Amino acid sequence: MDAEKYKRDVTLVCPTCGGTQFEYDKGVDETIEIVKCASCSRELTKDELIQENSENISEHVKEMGSQVLEDFTKELKESLKGSKYIRIK
Repeated sequence: MDAEKYKRDVTLVCPTCGGTQFEYDKGVDETIEIVKCASCSRELTKDELIQENSENISEHVKEMGSQVLEDFTKELKESLKGSKYIRIK
């Protein structure tokens, strides 16, 4: 399977205004990076922004998981098709 096929970009949105453009200042580590919405100027940490968008991220993961499972099943069936000892229903 081609891993590049399952690569996704998830757009994070501001929980206040729905904006998608952010500015950020690098912190000492990733958990304290401050993200500022370009539209409403709300500031939150990178982790808080990810947590606020967790439902959207989860839906993308479910969709991708379903697609991986479907493609894997199809690939497995194709690889076993020529075998006279295995019957696939």
